[in-house]
Amino acid sequence: MLQLQDIQKTYSKPGKEVHALNGVSLEIKAGEFAAIRGPSGCGKTTLLLIAGGLLAPNKGEVRVDDVAPYNLPPDQRASFRAGKVGFVFQQFHLVPYLTVWDNIMAAALALNKNDAADRTNELIARFKLDDRAHHVPAELSTGERQRTALARALLNQPKVLLADEPTGNLDRANADIVLGHISEFAEAGGAVLLVSHDHHAVGKADRVLSMDTGNFVGA
Repeated sequence: MLQLQDIQKTYSKPGKEVHALNGVSLEIKAGEFAAIRGPSGCGKTTLLLIAGGLLAPNKGEVRVDDVAPYNLPPDQRASFRAGKVGFVFQQFHLVPYLTVWDNIMAAALALNKNDAADRTNELIARFKLDDRAHHVPAELSTGERQRTALARALLNQPKVLLADEPTGNLDRANADIVLGHISEFAEAGGAVLLVSHDHHAVGKADRVLSMDTGNFVGA
């Protein structure tokens, strides 16, 4: 479902180049929950952004559901990404002036899905946000914000879910709720790639990889 082959990424800084990824390869199958752990600055987030079609590599190939997104024109890539990939971030990235309902619905704007409203209502009920549907993010608890962000990521029924430190701001109880929904997505046939410092979060994965200085290390 997700294939990364010989991915290299270099950032140009004043007076030097930073090699963020050095020929990394990874394959995640449908129904698999994989996690990457490693220190800050080791390349985890860069790999996640490249996997999701948000950051082009300098070299290597990405395939999502057997399509190479970086071979598509930018507008087609954006539509492909909206339909195939869901993103969850530590900082939520909710629109502050939109309600929970509208934040979730916003994911459908790029695709014009006819069932988006019904799907939003379904996810609000599933994530136990019924009494918060018409509240803005500032009126939500931290756990409610992350559940809203996860519901938004799942609205378009993506094939791949990418999660960057999704439990970094959560207590254990709320972390377990979010990780439970992520696990359910994989059990239903989706492919999950999570990056985290949180050993508890990483421990929920079927497969754990360690990264350091732009490479996978160890077993």
